[in-house]
Parts: sequence; structure tokens; C-alpha cells
Amino acid sequence: MSTAGEGETVRASHILIKHEGSRRKASWKDPDGRVISATTRADAAARLLDLRNQILAGQANFADLAARHSDCSSARRGGDLGSFGRRQMQKPFEDATFALKVGEVSDLVDTDSGVHIILRTA
Repeated sequence: MSTAGEGETVRASHILIKHEGSRRKASWKDPDGRVISATTRADAAARLLDLRNQILAGQANFADLAARHSDCSSARRGGDLGSFGRRQMQKPFEDATFALKVGEVSDLVDTDSGVHIILRTA
């Protein structure tokens, strides 16, 4: 686990795949939420694991995949969320990000928004 101090900030990018259990079932890719409402958590996880494997194998660039696949509006910035500190993101997302080393990609992270993979960039 991270030994991050209270004032520490991190910078991260992510890829979010929303699913039927997501709190907001719409995105820039799916404004009416039709696809999201028909996506199970297992389907979202399988898609993200495939993307993560491509990144880890060096077959794809995180930012390129985020731009094409993420349900978050940060997709237009390659998934970049900018810098943030403690208590600014949902707790599971925050904990996962602070636990990563710079340049490391997380395992799957579940939040109320959906399923994520996170790349810590600073």
C-alpha cells in the first residue's frame, strides 16, 4: 500500500467501461444509455481485461485505447484525469491510484461509475 501523505497528489489516466449497474447509464459514446444498460459487469470486465492485456503486451497505447473505448469524457484527453489528491475521487479509485507506482497499470477497479483500469502518470 502507498505511504502517501495527506497533501500528496497523483496524476492518472483511466479507461472506464460503464455497465447496467453504473450510477449514470449514459456517456459521450452512448448518450441514451442503450448499450450501457445492456452491458453486464462481466462483459465490461472482459472488455477491460482485453484492453489491459493489449497495453501490458505493448500491442496498444493506453491513451489511444482510452480515446476509443472509455465511457468517460476524459477519453478526448486519452483518459487523462489530471492531478488529484485524497478524497477527490471515489474511494476504490483513489486507493487503487495511490497504491500504483508511476507508469503502472492497475488491475480492474470497480466504482459506482463502472469498471476501470488506471494508469498512474505522476
